[in-house]
Amino acid sequence: MSPSDDAPLPLVDQSVLDRLRDELEEDGGYSKVFVGNFIECLPQRLSKLRLALTTGDLEGSVDAVLSLKTSSQMVGAERLAGLATSLESEIRTGARAADAAVVLPRLAAAFLRNITQCSRQTTHRLQAQCAMGASL
Repeated sequence: MSPSDDAPLPLVDQSVLDRLRDELEEDGGYSKVFVGNFIECLPQRLSKLRLALTTGDLEGSVDAVLSLKTSSQMVGAERLAGLATSLESEIRTGARAADAAVVLPRLAAAFLRNITQCSRQTTHRLQAQCAMGASL
């Protein structure tokens, strides 16, 4: 059964974290290190995305949004990955239709606030799950 299109994606999909733990054959805390690295690198990923969008750098924008999307998917940050996927689609269609130097700053204004807010919420959720000893 798939979620409704109107229903928001979960901040964190625990099944992805469980699968990550299983794939890393958890006995040394590798999944917690992996999630910790995601959290640590998230501000840098957001900064790169912000800079690329606001300066109209098409190649940099695509690279930054793909990095955000992929890393989010790997730790189960479903809502953040969904926002990145939507932004990626807008970058690809908008840049073909008009001047990237105009389109990308507009996309920054439209997306970055929500992405930043979602990244904070996701970070808090992941940290809380680690602190509670959740099965990462």
